[in-house]
Amino acid sequence: MTLKKKLMTAAFASVIAVPAFAEEVNIGVPTWTGAQAIAYVLGEVVTTRIGGTVDYVPGNNATIFQAMDQGEGDIDVHPDVWLPNQESFTKQYVDGAGTVSLSGNPYQGNQGFCVSKDFAAANSITDIADLGRPDVAALMDSDGNGLGEMWIGAPGWASANVNEVKVRDYGLLDFIEPIRAEEAVKTARIKDSIAKGEGYAFYCYEPHAVWYMFDVVMLTEPTYDPAKYKMVQPSDDADWYKNSMVATKDDLKQVQIAWSNSLPERSPAIAEFFANFNLTADDVSSLAFEISANGREPADVAAEWVAANSDRVDAMLGL
Repeated sequence: MTLKKKLMTAAFASVIAVPAFAEEVNIGVPTWTGAQAIAYVLGEVVTTRIGGTVDYVPGNNATIFQAMDQGEGDIDVHPDVWLPNQESFTKQYVDGAGTVSLSGNPYQGNQGFCVSKDFAAANSITDIADLGRPDVAALMDSDGNGLGEMWIGAPGWASANVNEVKVRDYGLLDFIEPIRAEEAVKTARIKDSIAKGEGYAFYCYEPHAVWYMFDVVMLTEPTYDPAKYKMVQPSDDADWYKNSMVATKDDLKQVQIAWSNSLPERSPAIAEFFANFNLTADDVSSLAFEISANGREPADVAAEWVAANSDRVDAMLGL
């Protein structure tokens, strides 16, 4: 046998001697649309570009972080960590236990409270304090209980806890009833209130599909002041509501993905991709719009985005 044939035979034998396996990842999927969009973009790249397998696991922030901390692969990644909103989790698992990693490529988020542009213009509403005017509150009272309704977020959202404290510390509790419900309920209520010419206020943030779906405006709030922003989350203190004080706008947010530190050992190529992953706020808003407003499946929207942004995906994969 020639040397060339010997080398080819040895190379072929080494290939078939190594068992072929697909890297795999379980992606946490929170309830808000932006997180769903990012989750499916992550999954699309893993399946079509890395050749891995993906499962999508619904869960709230606490569930996803706990699973990442355990490191057993039940949930490997959180697609949309808002800081400092979810800081109680990152302090516990990233800084404390050291079981979770954060991406170094965040996009910027902005949070506040919105009303429709027509409602704002018709009633001279520009600032959060305007929601405490009796005439405005009455226009937002759809159930006749004497309080105007304002959606503050979904159950399990850290931001909803912040907003509940804000309603109190902005002096709105005598006029406004803070409502927690799934985001789909809020979206339907915005549409309905605009169609009927009614008042409605809701927690809003950028990026989000709502900016493409409706003509809404974010109200001004007192400028962010760390001295007036002392938020304690329920995971840190059972008396969180009593011991918190938030009387100022949120600072601009840093939003990124997080993954279990056990993932690099189990699926190194996927973990490397996660470390390089990055989207812009505009990316997330447009993806969320396609899902929320146009009723498309997140998987289809993600596949279209990945196909249209192959150069950016190549860079995330180090190609």
